[in-house]
Amino acid sequence: MCFIFGQQKVIVLDPGHGGTDSGAIGINNVLEKDVVLNVAKEIVVLNNTLFDDKFDIYSTRYTDTLTSLNDRGRLARALNADVFVSLHCNHSDNPNARGVEIYVSNWNTNYFEKAVWLAFNLQKDLNEKLGFETRGVKFANFQVIRETSDFMPSVLLELGFLSNGDESNYFQNPDSYCFLALAILECLIKNLDCYERIGG
Repeated sequence: MCFIFGQQKVIVLDPGHGGTDSGAIGINNVLEKDVVLNVAKEIVVLNNTLFDDKFDIYSTRYTDTLTSLNDRGRLARALNADVFVSLHCNHSDNPNARGVEIYVSNWNTNYFEKAVWLAFNLQKDLNEKLGFETRGVKFANFQVIRETSDFMPSVLLELGFLSNGDESNYFQNPDSYCFLALAILECLIKNLDCYERIGG
């Protein structure tokens, strides 16, 4: 197992939206809030069963509830998390738009390079293992990554377009959540195994 100063590494997953905030609404009314919650749940299950609790994983929500953006970042900071992964799905007026986008904070913090490295590796693995097109690593000022990027590598992962027929259908297959979760978890394992926090 991985340990930092005698403690298991902590990952905070952030399934976006929830409750009255559905997020993007895709083809056949697939909801972003449901997709990302299902992926987060599968990551927790796989960590517990397939990888013998490799990480100590927390989620900003475990049910269909709405957690404020302030509380999402506050939880990650309170847990002194080693990485923060916010999960989302995309939507576009262009039905041909497809693929994975990953965002990191546009602030240059101590964790900027590690966040960018993790983002590129997540994008690469989702492409090679699951066939998602890559739309690039991008930089933004989204609140959840802005409020965590000073404290840990923080990424916001857009898991494809619910407005795209192929990708929307993919998310309506329950097996897809397991495949996505496994790819994300394996990437975290690969990239955090030798990772030590900057400044302790």
